[in-house]
Amino acid sequence: MLIRLFFIVSAYLIGSIPFGYLFARLFKKIDIREFGSHNIGATNVLRVVGPFPGFLTLLFDIGKGGIVVLLAKKYFPSSDFLPIITGVSAICGHNFSMFLKGKGGKGVATGFGVLVALAPFVSLLTFLVWLFVVLISRYISLASLIGALTFPLFLWLKKAEPSLIILGILVFILVVIRHKENIKRLIKGDESKIELKR
Repeated sequence: MLIRLFFIVSAYLIGSIPFGYLFARLFKKIDIREFGSHNIGATNVLRVVGPFPGFLTLLFDIGKGGIVVLLAKKYFPSSDFLPIITGVSAICGHNFSMFLKGKGGKGVATGFGVLVALAPFVSLLTFLVWLFVVLISRYISLASLIGALTFPLFLWLKKAEPSLIILGILVFILVVIRHKENIKRLIKGDESKIELKR
């Protein structure tokens, strides 16, 4: 029981590492929360700091979500729920980082890392939907919302385990909650588009 609790707490701590904040400090010596959308995620780092730091932020945010799930699956192969709970803990860490006084990102990249570790094929389909929406709309926030919605739908169509479908729905709800300001800007037409040429 204690080792399981250790995994869950460790997942939260790993998820709490604010890579976007750290890379912005490293490459430009700024607090990314004071610029752009004030978010620590890869999109804001890309716009404010540059493509390479943005890519690193994306990679590390995905990685921290995936690695905690893979470790849980490795050490508890008979448990269906521990990898899921561990993944949720990592997403909560990213969204409500203990290193940023309970504030954090929107959980899309970290959530994607969790989902890749749990359902790789469905995650690939979701990524293709996300990419398609980005290419036609140039709104990353819109692509993230639609991608988060399609993931549990794909799981349901694939007749995945109910626990995975519930996780997908939970991730979608978290993404919607964290994107409420983006949703308002999308409705008003004020949301920033990404420059694909960059």
